[in-house]
Amino acid sequence: MADKSTFESRRGRLTCTPSEIFDFATDIRNLRQFIPENAGISAMNIEKESCSFRIESLGMVNVHISEKEPLDKVIYKGTLFQTNDFSLRMDIKDTPAGKAEVLLKVSAELNPLLRMMVSGPVQNFLARMIDEMEKFDGWKRISE
Repeated sequence: MADKSTFESRRGRLTCTPSEIFDFATDIRNLRQFIPENAGISAMNIEKESCSFRIESLGMVNVHISEKEPLDKVIYKGTLFQTNDFSLRMDIKDTPAGKAEVLLKVSAELNPLLRMMVSGPVQNFLARMIDEMEKFDGWKRISE
């Protein structure tokens, strides 16, 4: 039986405003900048609000923006293995300095064995994504 599993990043402090990260994150084409070259990803088809790609040894992944609340959150939903639904939620907070803080959460229906297999890689993905987002300074350059 599959149970809901949730994985959470640490809160990242970005160099941009909440408005800039929201505008950036609501165009999926911008997120390709955070995909490492050696990630084993191929057959990428990417549009403004959806993308699909093949991950080596996992298969096709389909992702789309399912919800967006300006300056507050962006939720991406997707499928893996054609049956496992997951979501990636980006919570955006304003700081007193006017800069954005983000928290990433991945939720998925996983059986205990699959949860054990993906827990480490998902946590590493979230940590790496926050690290890259904190170093990034091109928030105002939006894909066209």
